[in-house]
Amino acid sequence: MESFAPLLEKTRVPQPSLQKYAVISVFSKLRSAPKYLDLQSEPGRDAIAQCLNSSSPAIVDQSIRELCRLVTDSVVGISRGLLELQSALEGTDPKFVSVFVKGLGFLVRLGFQKNNATWRFNSTETHPFVKVLLSRSEVQPELLQQVCLFMLQNKRLGMIDVCEFLRPLLNFSVLRLLAPESPSSSFTMQLIFTMASFCCSFPSESMPVFKLLTGCLKYFPHKTSEVSITDYKRFVSFVEQIVEAYIVVLKKLAGTRSLLTEAQQNAVEFLDTILSLVTCLQWHGGGNEFLFELSRRLLSVQKDHGLTWLPGLSSTMVSLWTILVQSELEHVQISILKLISTILKWKYENDNTISRAKSIPVEEILFLLPVISLMSSPSKHVKGLATELLYLLEKLLVKVLLVPQNEPTTEGVHYLSTPGIIISRLLHHLWYQDRGSSSGIFPLNMTLGFSSNESVNEGMIMYGKQNWVSQVRRFCSSIVNQRKSILPLSHSQEVFLTEMPLLLSAVVGILLIHPSIGAAAVDSLVTLGLVDPKLGVPLLLTIMFYSNIFTRKDVMSHDMLLKIFEMLPSLASHSTMIPLVVQTILPMLNKDGEGLLCATATRLLCRTWEVNDRAFGSLQGVLLAKGFTDFVSDRIVCISQAASIRDVCQKNPDRGVDLILSVSSCIESPDLLIKSIGLQSLAHLCEADVIDFYTAWIVIEKHVKDYLADPVLAQSICHLLRWGAMDAEAYSEEAKGVLQLLWSIVSYSHAGSEIQWEKPRISALQALTQYEVSYLEQSIPDFKKRNLELLFSETSPSILRVMEDIQVKIITYEHINRRRSIKEKRVTGSKIEKLMDVFPQVIFSSGKITEAKDLPGAALICLSFTPKKVNEQQRQKGRDALSEYVNALVEMAGSLQLSRNILVALMALQSWKCFMRHWMRAHIFSHNAKAQSAVLDKTSKAASTMLKSMIAIGNEAIPRCAENIALAVGALCVVLPPSDHTVKSAASKFLLEWLLQQEHEHRQWSAAISLGLISSCLHATDHKQRYHNITGLLELHHTDGVSFQVLLVSKSSLVKGACGVGLGLSCQDLLTRTGAGNKSGVENDVDRVPEFDLLGRIVRALSAMICQITRASSDVLDSLCSCFPSVEFFFNTEAIELPSDNCKDLEEDIWGVAGLVLGLAFTISAVYRAGDLDSVLKMKSLIISWIPRVNSQLQSTNFQNEESKVALSVGSCISIPIIVSFCWRMELMDETELDHIESGFKELISELIAVKKSGMLHQSFLMASCFGAGTVLSWILNEGFHSTEVDYVKSFLELFRRCYSDPYPSLVNLGGMLGVVNAMGVGAGILDMQADYQKKQEPPSTGLLHKGSIYEAYLTSLVQEMFLLAQNSDDNQRQQFASWALSFLRHHLLSKELLDVDGHQKASVAQSFSEDNVVLQLSLWLTDLKNEVQAATIVHVSTVVTVLRCLSKAPRLPSFDWGAIIRRCMRYEAQVSEFLPADSSYEQGTLREECVQFALAHANQFDSLLTFLDELSEFSRFRTLELHLQSHLLIHLADLVKVYSSSRLEKLFSDVSNYLFSATSYPDSDTYQKSLLRTSCWKGLHQCLDEVSFDALDITLVQRCMEVLFSLLPVLQSSGSMVSKHENSVEEWSEAVRCLGKAPQNWLFDFLKVSHESFVQDVDKSIEVCKKICAKAKLVKNGSLPFLELGKMKSYILNSKLQGLWDVLVEVVAALHHAEGSVKRQWLVDAVEISCVSPYPSTVLQFIGLLSATCCKYMPVMIVDEQTVVNDIPVTLTSLLADQSWDVVAESVVSHLCSSTERIFYWAAQIADGTYVPGAQPIDESEDHMAKLLLQVTHHTCVLLKGYLPLDKQLKLASFVVA
Repeated sequence: MESFAPLLEKTRVPQPSLQKYAVISVFSKLRSAPKYLDLQSEPGRDAIAQCLNSSSPAIVDQSIRELCRLVTDSVVGISRGLLELQSALEGTDPKFVSVFVKGLGFLVRLGFQKNNATWRFNSTETHPFVKVLLSRSEVQPELLQQVCLFMLQNKRLGMIDVCEFLRPLLNFSVLRLLAPESPSSSFTMQLIFTMASFCCSFPSESMPVFKLLTGCLKYFPHKTSEVSITDYKRFVSFVEQIVEAYIVVLKKLAGTRSLLTEAQQNAVEFLDTILSLVTCLQWHGGGNEFLFELSRRLLSVQKDHGLTWLPGLSSTMVSLWTILVQSELEHVQISILKLISTILKWKYENDNTISRAKSIPVEEILFLLPVISLMSSPSKHVKGLATELLYLLEKLLVKVLLVPQNEPTTEGVHYLSTPGIIISRLLHHLWYQDRGSSSGIFPLNMTLGFSSNESVNEGMIMYGKQNWVSQVRRFCSSIVNQRKSILPLSHSQEVFLTEMPLLLSAVVGILLIHPSIGAAAVDSLVTLGLVDPKLGVPLLLTIMFYSNIFTRKDVMSHDMLLKIFEMLPSLASHSTMIPLVVQTILPMLNKDGEGLLCATATRLLCRTWEVNDRAFGSLQGVLLAKGFTDFVSDRIVCISQAASIRDVCQKNPDRGVDLILSVSSCIESPDLLIKSIGLQSLAHLCEADVIDFYTAWIVIEKHVKDYLADPVLAQSICHLLRWGAMDAEAYSEEAKGVLQLLWSIVSYSHAGSEIQWEKPRISALQALTQYEVSYLEQSIPDFKKRNLELLFSETSPSILRVMEDIQVKIITYEHINRRRSIKEKRVTGSKIEKLMDVFPQVIFSSGKITEAKDLPGAALICLSFTPKKVNEQQRQKGRDALSEYVNALVEMAGSLQLSRNILVALMALQSWKCFMRHWMRAHIFSHNAKAQSAVLDKTSKAASTMLKSMIAIGNEAIPRCAENIALAVGALCVVLPPSDHTVKSAASKFLLEWLLQQEHEHRQWSAAISLGLISSCLHATDHKQRYHNITGLLELHHTDGVSFQVLLVSKSSLVKGACGVGLGLSCQDLLTRTGAGNKSGVENDVDRVPEFDLLGRIVRALSAMICQITRASSDVLDSLCSCFPSVEFFFNTEAIELPSDNCKDLEEDIWGVAGLVLGLAFTISAVYRAGDLDSVLKMKSLIISWIPRVNSQLQSTNFQNEESKVALSVGSCISIPIIVSFCWRMELMDETELDHIESGFKELISELIAVKKSGMLHQSFLMASCFGAGTVLSWILNEGFHSTEVDYVKSFLELFRRCYSDPYPSLVNLGGMLGVVNAMGVGAGILDMQADYQKKQEPPSTGLLHKGSIYEAYLTSLVQEMFLLAQNSDDNQRQQFASWALSFLRHHLLSKELLDVDGHQKASVAQSFSEDNVVLQLSLWLTDLKNEVQAATIVHVSTVVTVLRCLSKAPRLPSFDWGAIIRRCMRYEAQVSEFLPADSSYEQGTLREECVQFALAHANQFDSLLTFLDELSEFSRFRTLELHLQSHLLIHLADLVKVYSSSRLEKLFSDVSNYLFSATSYPDSDTYQKSLLRTSCWKGLHQCLDEVSFDALDITLVQRCMEVLFSLLPVLQSSGSMVSKHENSVEEWSEAVRCLGKAPQNWLFDFLKVSHESFVQDVDKSIEVCKKICAKAKLVKNGSLPFLELGKMKSYILNSKLQGLWDVLVEVVAALHHAEGSVKRQWLVDAVEISCVSPYPSTVLQFIGLLSATCCKYMPVMIVDEQTVVNDIPVTLTSLLADQSWDVVAESVVSHLCSSTERIFYWAAQIADGTYVPGAQPIDESEDHMAKLLLQVTHHTCVLLKGYLPLDKQLKLASFVVA
């Protein structure tokens, strides 16, 4: 400082010039001073500071100049220079301020130029001009000059950069100096004026400046209410300056014709900005007329100078429309109308311009309804402007009608929405939705109160059955209805009523001319008029306007004209509108006017009265009786008057009484139609009981005598006569006439007029249902008979549906008034039954064992060996009774000859079952003293004792006895309960030991059969024993060191055949349980092999053995061997003992081969359950083909000799009943095949009888043929599927008779007898495939006995013959067989008596039905339904359906074989379809569904129906059913649950899950069909959870099934494609949610639980996560889960980017819409907080956009998708936070959104300048492409909401440069 002291001292001289020289010297020395004295040194800085802070003007001035020279010469940096001047400025004298500002201005210009116009600052506060402005208030005048100088001197560098440099100053000025706390705001206005002046001076450089000024508009304050008027005036002043500048610039540019396009575009952008601020922020509700006037001036200048109209003005017009709709002030309306007129007149200069236009944008005719409403203004000025504009709009409207626009206009993508843009987007979508491909969601539908289970997407998809217009109607209707109720309106509804009806009505109003939704738009306008009374007059004017439009010759649309008129009555809902509406209608009622117009007016007046009763006076004057006289020549007017009278009587009968004379005039009219309407009017009065029916009927009866002349008249009479039911008892005679009249209409038929008379007949039937059945019987002769005749002859499905109601009513009446049945002593019926009653006494006269052993087979069945007299002491000991049975066992086993015959062995097994039952009962009875034990314990102990006795006897027995003992052991196990594992295990072990004794054939073959029988009746869990039994018959064994296989290496073909039978019987129980074929369930390969593998081994073994033994070659057998490729089974072909060519050996082998064939036949059901349908069909055809004379569709087997062929034929004959029964029940056989089998058997038996042979082959063949033919014949007759002639049946019986009456060998005799008794339904030799305890009581087959008197005489003669043979001891063998066969017959008849025909305890059910009982008659008719149809006598399918429906509702049924009846009905439709005429009203497959429904209704009563359902729901059968039947069964799962056992239910649910889950389950079905099945299953499960108690149902079965179904749910899609392609997916989700809502909550919580880790899984996992969240959201919405469950996943959802997340957000917001306001507000606050840290900000913003869209006032007009929902946030969130209820969270929300914006800004900036490093930001790379959009949206939103932010954050926002 000392070095500069002399020079600084010189500055103190009083001479200014010397002072300046001294300063120059100081700065010169600073230039050349050494480092320690230079500018950076402390002395240097002090010297500069002393100069700048001097009090002398000359020193200060020269110092500033010298400092600027140093900076200019780069001696001092610009920043240092600015710093020195800025520091001095803050403390200088006010008079020096301007000098300092000039210096600063120079340095700023210098710095800007040196940096090539790229000079920028990090923040607004560091900007030099801002720092100057902040330093002191005196700087403002000079700063304005410096800004202007900066612009002038730097414009050569580019005004864009200049403006970008000045942007912080301008934004800061607007924010800071216009803030409420700022006292000086003039600088800002002067700055704007300066810039505007610059524009005027330099038009070519003005465009960037205009953009700069336009951009700062959004920073004008708008929040603080106390200065809002002042702020608004400043804003208007600002706009005025810019507009004036624009006008000057445009005029200048117009002269030069340069930059015009850009200038115009900037002007449009400027207008858009102003109007968007006005609409978004709702500035200054007092009016914006000056802004509109400025806008008009701006546009007028362009128009006046001939500039072209810009398309961008369309969005400007929509914003204007939004303001006009909401404005109510006259001066505002005038200014807007002027502006709109200017815009439209600029575009359409004259009519030629309109006609030349290719299309008219829809936005332009949006003004129609608002302008029409202004026509009612009292202001002449407003009305004049509106008239002028309406004239132009009408031309545009007609243009749109005449030349529809084919494609929507495109105006580019609007990144930031405004209310106008939202309206425009909605309108474009609605107008072009049939041709466009856009997709989106209507948030409106979230508010429509869908049922709790309905999908959000179902309501929100815009493509679908209900469009937006219809949804508006629903929404408004809900408000109207809620107003009528006591429930208060919600906050959102109140907001809607305040601000949206006018806006919505304007949008809907324009849609009246839409070609497809015009009618729906009328309905929506009606409901909007009901919501807001202010719409009354505008809608009335709209009706008048459109009525004029639709009557134009070039437009002419009568349909829409009538639809428009329908709006008129609805306006009368508000009392003030009634005079206007009535005065509008009355002039049209002039009787001299046009008839059609008068008729229309009458109907309109009637509708007006319906809306408001105050119009009744006017209506009554029109509807007086004399009106029919005045308009007698105008029929249409009379009809309209009659219809109006009818409506009055219907809507308000009390008013209708006032018009009773008019009603009478209608009835007396000669015109039949008017008379019909009059009768309808009277019917309504009688219904309301204001007129006595019979009094009226007596008066008018004479006027309706010609009721059959016209169907319409007849229908009206029926409507009237139904009301006579109430007083029918008091007016019995009149009621009788009424009922007879109704019946005459019901039974009326006229050729060629069936369709016309269908509705009258239906009405007559409906009227009859109103009367008591007793009156019907009294009044209509033979009512029941005629009723049923009519029912059976009717073919119309519609009439039959109504007749069903009558039948059900009669059934109910008969059931209530039935005669209670009285137990009567059984009376023996037929002669056959009488013979069988005395049969045991005749055959066994003494009852001694010695006598019984001569006829062992009959004795086993008929006799009980318990001593008749047993005293109490003996009973306690029980020795005598048991010893009797042991003795009988020994005697019977020793005397019953099996003759190495497998069929005889099966008969013996049946006989031993009867014996074992008797023995078991005797054993339990003899130990009755020990009553403490349970029944099962007693049974088990008795069985154990019995088994030990049999084992002891068997081990010591002779061969014949041993054979029977083995069979008896098997019979014992069959009669035991499945749970008795110990006895069955011991029996199996004993039989297995016998099976391995190769040297004892007699033990092996009978043990093999019993082993198979035991395997079929083991408990479901007894896997190990079942496996050992089957492998014992099939696999490798080790005995004494030698390995062998019983089936393969046994030297006895009989043993092989018996093993085959045993294996076949074992298959009956395979694959009948859950997971039976699942390899994953194998615990140990030795103990538990998958049952599928066991079945495969059996089928392959049997097939291979048949080929090997018979030496037959068959492609089918080979294919059967290969049908289970996964099964490993090897044969040691060298060890197999093949039969020799010796005929004698072959004769001995015949039953071995037959046993193998029978075993193969037994496997058919298991193969079917395995799902191998092809193998089943091959097996069926193969076995049938082995029977001679029966044709087969497959190639016959090739045999090496005739004996092998006969052996296979024998096996086929005894197997064919199994094949036919199974294949027919599974619908795998048709009638043609039955015919072949039937005729083939007859021809075969005839041929065998004719051939005189006596060899064993021939005997066995004839025996087997008779057995098979008789059994099949019984089955055919019992099932009733196949009609057989009586003579044809008798010819069969005669063949059987010859076999036992002629001198044939005993086996042939037995075959003939079996043929006869089996034809009667006995089933001898046919084993029951389940243990007694396992099966339900199945109905005994009735066969020929079922036919009653048709065959009774002939059958009696046959039975008598066999009875005589049973008594004749001359031929002991024939006597044994005859008595045995008759014993089977007697046992069968006793079963029918002890059980009714369908397996239930008899209770005289048949006697309780009278002969004329409707249920009995319907049942008999259904029983006699013929399948062999002819076109002349066919019964219509609809009739059968109706009968089934009636019987389904019957409380009880007669004892018929309903299983056979229903199976016949299942085939009926397919059999008669070709004979029926095409009937569109009948849906194919209905009959089969009704069959299932009938079975479900009565399965608890009839076991045959339960069996039918069991077969249908079996997996292998179910998968072959048609789609609609599968769906029907799935829907009625609950009904199946009610009748199935727990084990069957486990398999049922497992099968259903597997079927639906397996992709191969429906190879021929498309995606829709799969979804339909899953939907049906969801419905069924819901019914299970809703109707079935958890005590009766294992809930885990349903839960597992739901888990499978949930995994198959389609992914939710909110785009339109889901509805267009997979409509059923929506219903599937809906049903799934309903079902899940019924599930236990604990399970539901666990199942739908989603962890944080789940959100970062792969795509497949993310889909499942989305589904679970969607499901949880839907469940929260319908109240099944609390909102807390959804809140737990909030952070997971908003911090993820899952595939399909958009749909998740939609569902979550839909659920939140129904939550309380506090819950929604908290979700919004949390979401904005999460946006500050989320790696996926787009997800959070989508959620915020969705939530805001559904909660803000613009919700009804919103249509959003993933993109637009973000774009709309500036509108939706701003509108939402402006709501008073959301104000409590507004500050918090905006603050966090600002922080999120700052985060996004720096992220986007780094991406833009290339400095972004992936991973450096916590924002995921997948969001990079969204950076620009997210920044624009959040920044703009924060700017609009800046009033909630402190100033520093506002400045921060303003400093962000957003492209």
